Amino acid sequence: MPSLSGIEMARTALARGLPLPAGAVEDPVARSWRRCVAQGLDPSAPPPANVIPFAEVTRRREERSLLRRLALAEMQLLHAQIAGSDFMIAFADLDGVVLDTVSDRRFAESAAGRSILPGSVWREEERGTNALGLAVLERAPVAIYGPEHYFSCHAHLTCMAVPVFDPAGRIAGLIDASCSNEARQQHTHALLRMAAAEMENALIYQEHADALILAFHPRTEYLDTFSAGLVAVSPDGEVRAVNRPGHALLAGLDIRPGGSFEDLFDVRFGAAMDTVISDGILRARDRAGSAVYLVCRRFGSRGPLARQGSLHAASPHAVARLAAPATALGFVCEDPALLRRMRGLPKAVAARTAVLVRGETGTGKELMARHVHALSGRTGAFVALNCGAVPEPLFIAELFGHERGAFTDARREGAPGLAAQADKGTLFLDEVADIPLAAQTALLRFLDTMEVRAVGGQATKTVDVQVVSATNADLEAAIAERRFRADLFYRLAAVSIDLPPLAAREDFPAIVRHALSTLSPGTAITDGAIERLAARPWPGNIRELQTVLRRALTDAESDHLDETAFDVAHPADDEVCRDCAGHPLNAARCRQIHEAVAAAGGNVSVAARTLGISRTTIYKHVAERVG
Repeated sequence: MPSLSGIEMARTALARGLPLPAGAVEDPVARSWRRCVAQGLDPSAPPPANVIPFAEVTRRREERSLLRRLALAEMQLLHAQIAGSDFMIAFADLDGVVLDTVSDRRFAESAAGRSILPGSVWREEERGTNALGLAVLERAPVAIYGPEHYFSCHAHLTCMAVPVFDPAGRIAGLIDASCSNEARQQHTHALLRMAAAEMENALIYQEHADALILAFHPRTEYLDTFSAGLVAVSPDGEVRAVNRPGHALLAGLDIRPGGSFEDLFDVRFGAAMDTVISDGILRARDRAGSAVYLVCRRFGSRGPLARQGSLHAASPHAVARLAAPATALGFVCEDPALLRRMRGLPKAVAARTAVLVRGETGTGKELMARHVHALSGRTGAFVALNCGAVPEPLFIAELFGHERGAFTDARREGAPGLAAQADKGTLFLDEVADIPLAAQTALLRFLDTMEVRAVGGQATKTVDVQVVSATNADLEAAIAERRFRADLFYRLAAVSIDLPPLAAREDFPAIVRHALSTLSPGTAITDGAIERLAARPWPGNIRELQTVLRRALTDAESDHLDETAFDVAHPADDEVCRDCAGHPLNAARCRQIHEAVAAAGGNVSVAARTLGISRTTIYKHVAERVG
């Protein structure tokens, strides 16, 4: 019979009520298990799912508003760094109460993810051995891997929690990373410690706005790392706060708020500042005799030294980390069904096969078209034509160009046409159902030959163009009604991609995060906020989402969005125009238009560009309200 591993032996002993084998589990876990046994907790039973009321969560958030703001910024960065790893990042207070979460979709939808939510309590006496509860008791980072959890129902969960200490050395909160993978995530653990260190340093910067912040370390190359000590000093040399690395570097000295700079270092404070200002760095010794280097990371916001340096609301690391570059506008797709439909796209574009994109208004048809263009690797331009916006007599000239004087109102110098401009690139025909019948024949000929002849001209030019078309109309019905040529449909729809409505997208959280990062880089959004958004019907799809996010960002009183940012109810029926009242789909579209106009500060042109519709359409909806 093969021998049992240490953890298996320990769990067997735990289940039988026997003493734990020596060394079977690490000491902090063994101590926690013994406390749980002493409290009478049954490891095979489900733990109590204690979740406090949301009003209490709100109160706790408000009490820790500064730390929470710092935590959400770090959580946003952590999520970006470990995205796709099925992780949840959580922020909790010192009572083990989860206040906010940011997670990957799959983990959020798992049983473990559903148990870690705002208001859930993870104290050891209730939830048994777990990272959040144990980190509070140990006052140190704690990782709990799978079966190290006391309750067997948590054996599939791996988590790590790191306490965040305030400048007085008290636990102010905790930051936690949890996943359903039992692998030891050392990289994630290192990132989590860095996030906690950044929050601690930022607390010193923000709670001592009038103080000088000095960094010190025995080696100059570590002065810009989280290993450096930080000391906040008043303009007259009084020590206000020292961070945890600073306490470690000055071990044995009397470090206390209200003490003197000269109690810690063997140089007079005035002379030290003169050297730092003139030379940028000072070599000194601490009072224990160890050599250290000191630099000034921030001069105080008040007093004679304030003008000598720039002011920071947070630490230099925080400024750099919060100023992460915006994600470039691109195509976001983690939806399994849509990914399956897109499977043949690489082969299609390699063969210059026409692609038809279908979907409701606002589902991202142009983004998909641009994705096809990027996938093709073509060096030419992406050229778009809204087929419904071109008057019928001018359509062929717009598409294929015209010679000088070819028709009334023709440009004096002629025009090359969009098909020629898209040579070696992609021609995107949006609202393709609106192509005039007369022009459909010319377009079909172009698709067969790739030859362009300008209106009024004799010469033809062969071009190399990837054609992508899009519509939200029922083309089959248009064919039956003889408004659209069947042969053109089959030519345009050689490959067809149907985009699901936003409310049906399984990658809704990823779409929200990407849209937010585009509108406001660095702004964090919590899982609670995304859940609130996911409950909406979204008749306007991604365009409506962008409008809602813009409005929330405009109304936000902080640099993050949680569920309270989306508490405003939808406009009532008395806020829609007369023609749309009483018709749910029309009313939803009308509300979206009113919301876009409001978000644009009443600027109809901006709202029209946001929604991708004409100003005339907007005026039609906002001109009259139900009285």
